Order: sequence, then C-alpha cells, then structure tokens
Amino acid sequence: MAKFLIADDHPLFREALVGALSPLFEEIEILQSDSLDSTLTTLQENPDIDLILLDLHMPGCENFYGLIRVTQDYPQIPVAVVSASDSIEVVSYVMSFGAKGFVPKSTPTLLIADALRAIMNGETWLTDELRVQIAEIDGDEINLAQKIAELTPKQFQVLKLIHDGLLNKQIAHELNVTEATVKAHISAVFRKLDVNTRTQAVLLLKKLSLED
Repeated sequence: MAKFLIADDHPLFREALVGALSPLFEEIEILQSDSLDSTLTTLQENPDIDLILLDLHMPGCENFYGLIRVTQDYPQIPVAVVSASDSIEVVSYVMSFGAKGFVPKSTPTLLIADALRAIMNGETWLTDELRVQIAEIDGDEINLAQKIAELTPKQFQVLKLIHDGLLNKQIAHELNVTEATVKAHISAVFRKLDVNTRTQAVLLLKKLSLED
C-alpha cells in the first residue's frame, strides 16, 4: 500500500486531491497536514510515508524553507511540489533544492497520478514545457539553501520576523518567549548564516523570496 502525505493549508484543495487520486491507485493511504509544523510531526510519526505532495506557501514554508527542511530531514522520502507558483525561476529553485518533481496546480488529475508514479519509481518529473526551460541555479544560492537548512523552524520564524521589521521585544511577544530567548535565536541565526547584522540576514533571505 502506498502512503502519501498532502501538505497544503487549503482544506478544500486537500480534500479535492484526496478524492481525485484515491480511485487512481489500487491501494493508497493519504495523510494530510496544513503547516510545516504539522508536516514535520506527521513525518516523524509515519516514517513509512512513500511520497510528500508539498505546497510552497503553507505557514512556516516561506522562502522555500519548508522544502529545504523536509528534504534535509527526510532525504529518503521523495517530494513533489504542487503549487500555483510555476514560474521558471521558482521551478528551477524547487528542483535544485531537492524536489523530485514540480506539478502545477492546474495539472489534470490523470497526469498528476502519472507524475506521482514516476517519482515513486525514482524518476524526476516536470511537464514537457517546464523541462525544456528549467535553469541551473548558481552555487551561491545552493550554498545559501544549505545554510538555511541549518536553521531550526523556530530560528527561521525569528528570521522571518526580523525580515518583517519587528524588534526583539515585539518578536518575543509574537512568539510568547523572553527577549533573552529571542537574542539567543538571533545569535544562532547570524552564526549559521555567517552574517553580523540584521540587514545582512534580511538580504540573504530576500534572495530566496517567492514573488509569484
């Protein structure tokens, strides 16, 4: 029996995908999650998952962090990104950061099923149009992704709030922690990203921004 995890924060899309895929596989179990936290919890509790269908815009997944985190922590589980953000730049990043396929949300159900079968068989999958246009991502951005992968979800959350312009006191209130804890997270972020200032950290994060 195949076991899929659909990780998307839109319940209607998840239910629609479950309903569409279930008849196309003889034996299948489909789990669901709606954020990076719930995705990581589900993966921890279900090490036998065969495939992850991952949205790029779930809470906690911004700036490709969700994809980077999942592929770093669970390299043995293939990831198919299913997203409406299907520019060549986004797809190029997705494939360079460890996904085994990119499936636009507009893809017909039968083709999605074919894509998932191919990925579970060890292949990579892109539409013909995307495959001929995909670009190589340069080494600096790959190195940046590797640095981002070292951040814990809480540290990445702090980095996002720094990006949003919040002060330490405001971050502490937002996360319901002490300012000392926030300072410790910021120090760890700076060390792992090899930067010295908030501005440098924000500029690095902007390099992985999703504009679509």
